[in-house]
Amino acid sequence: MKKKTVLKPGSVYLALSVLGLVLLYAGGLFGLFSGNIMRYLLQIYLYTVLGEAWNLLSGFAGMTSLGQQLYIGLAGYTVAVVSGRWNIPMIGCLLAGALVSVLSALVLSRVLFRMKGMYFAIGTWVAAEAVQMAFLGWKFVNQGGGMTVNLVPYPPIGKLYLTALTLCAVSILLIGQLLNTRLGLALKTMRDDPTAASSIGVNLPRTRLIIYLLAALLTSLSGGLFFINKGMIYPDSGFGVSWTVSAVFICIIGGTGTVSGPLAGSCVYVLLREFLAHYPGWSNIMLGIITIVVILFLPEGIIGTLKHSRLLRKTVSYRPVPAAEAPCDTPRKGEDHEHF
Repeated sequence: MKKKTVLKPGSVYLALSVLGLVLLYAGGLFGLFSGNIMRYLLQIYLYTVLGEAWNLLSGFAGMTSLGQQLYIGLAGYTVAVVSGRWNIPMIGCLLAGALVSVLSALVLSRVLFRMKGMYFAIGTWVAAEAVQMAFLGWKFVNQGGGMTVNLVPYPPIGKLYLTALTLCAVSILLIGQLLNTRLGLALKTMRDDPTAASSIGVNLPRTRLIIYLLAALLTSLSGGLFFINKGMIYPDSGFGVSWTVSAVFICIIGGTGTVSGPLAGSCVYVLLREFLAHYPGWSNIMLGIITIVVILFLPEGIIGTLKHSRLLRKTVSYRPVPAAEAPCDTPRKGEDHEHF
């Protein structure tokens, strides 16, 4: 009897992911996408990075933050200041914004890590609000008048698209690989039971610090690209709590605690936001209703629900059949059983 050709689910997902990534890169490199399509995809990529960073903190490490907009605003203002005063290229501006954000996160962690649970969440939000108020009165950044990003030459949409796609792919790959390391195991243990994690040798302060700084890094890079794409930044747009609200919505819709959840959630979020833009008075209400519906009927989000779907398991849960277990045809009369 012929042996069945069986594909492992992991290899199928990997092949489809690589193929999709190649097609997305080709669309940007060879002009297959229009400018509008690239702008929509750019938003999806950046919101995915933002969601991955928040998901890393809350979904995997159990460190719920309501103040990630702090690092978006710091990165955006750093990009505006650096590009306007020293004419540094785009990548240099992004790295400068990431450096300022990570150093700020390092300083704030000394205070925030003294808090736990909801107090940590409130502390992160208060820190972001305090920095926003400081920028509203700081003459160096034009107070509330905002600043312009003055990159020369200004990067075209194609370059921004490819940079955002690269950042999105790297963030997903980085977090996916991190979860397969000892640090990833420590994260899950720390999230479920910090006392038990500490008793088995997990260094809780160091683990929290690494994850918090990594989340600040990814958030700042996405924030810097957001404001390079916009061209302007104001205190309200940079430090507004709507950034964290968006990240929470993306993770809930896509699936908190899953690597690919923020990608699915960001696709839904960007499409919904574009549709609801025609209903400005109802947009937040509709997003809230959708969130409640998902929490009630799809508590694990899109990806979590698909992972537990019977149909999906039947479709992709293949495993090689050992030779000893392989079925054989009923032998004809006078023939011996065929052994494998």
